[in-house]
Amino acid sequence: MESEPEQPKAAAGMEPEPEQPKSAGGGAHRKHLAMLERLSKRSSSAAAGGASSDSNGTSPVEAFLARFAAAKLAAESALSACRASTPEGDAATSLAAAAAAIDSLDRLVAESSHALPPYELRSALATAADLRAAHRAAASEIRPKKSFSFRNKSRVPKNPPQDPATVPPPQPPPPEQPKPRIDAILPGFGFRGRNGATLVKDLRVSNDKDGDFTLADLVSCEVYLKGKCRALYVHKLRDCRVFVGAVLGSVLIEDVEGCTFVMAAHQIRIHEARATDFYLRVRSRPIIEDCSGVKFAPHALKYDGIDEDLKESGLEEETGNWANVDDFKWLRAVQSPNWCLVPEEERLQTVDISEIH
Repeated sequence: MESEPEQPKAAAGMEPEPEQPKSAGGGAHRKHLAMLERLSKRSSSAAAGGASSDSNGTSPVEAFLARFAAAKLAAESALSACRASTPEGDAATSLAAAAAAIDSLDRLVAESSHALPPYELRSALATAADLRAAHRAAASEIRPKKSFSFRNKSRVPKNPPQDPATVPPPQPPPPEQPKPRIDAILPGFGFRGRNGATLVKDLRVSNDKDGDFTLADLVSCEVYLKGKCRALYVHKLRDCRVFVGAVLGSVLIEDVEGCTFVMAAHQIRIHEARATDFYLRVRSRPIIEDCSGVKFAPHALKYDGIDEDLKESGLEEETGNWANVDDFKWLRAVQSPNWCLVPEEERLQTVDISEIH
């Protein structure tokens, strides 16, 4: 602490000057101001240091939440633009932009899923699922609507006599505009609308490698995908067998029945699956919703180069999460009746697809 400055001594035999108390008060005031200035400088320095520490020491969860909030806002803005678009105008462009924004959100969640606490992961996945559902609803609503206008009642008799030779033939009703199909707005290239086919794709030699891939409207097909893709979208498959090398991000499976899937991915979400088996290697816990009769088993796929594909995708480790399934529609503490593990004696042996071209 600084010492109070000395006051000048009064001359002997003389009365102190009347301003001396004021001078002493002014010294105390200056001392107080100096102390406040020092404290202010220390506080500013500490705040700057704290800000620097926060910026450099942000936890992975905090960093994810900030990025997720920005990505969610972008997706919601794109969906708002979708709802404001018209079929005759920019509807297709708006739908594509909204799908791309939601894909970015999905990839962010998939890339961060291994570092997130269970509650944060569940919340992020639920948000992404809600946005995807909103996108589907917007796509189904965007279609031409019949115009409506008031018409003046005609004063002409309802059934005026006409010459049969001049009566025009009845006109057929205009064709109804078809409702957009969900698979038509799913992103990426892929296989669509096939029946009883063997479908093979080597993503390692494709011009579209490491992109998004879609499987939609397939019946009794066998699908073989070697290599890596960024994300996989599966919609409306019946009695199919699907073998996939490695997915860098997330897999979204909807409306499948009587199928078998063998794949590795960072995140797998399954909606409306029935009587279907999944052989998985997955970084986070698989999520099911509105499913019944689904079974899970460990990954069982082999082809030349699969070890390199898994390593480059961050999927070389077996986490055991294939057996840790979250059923979002089953909130009780007991085991969900909607899924179980494939009994060991019934599991597929490792499937080698090296010779399939």
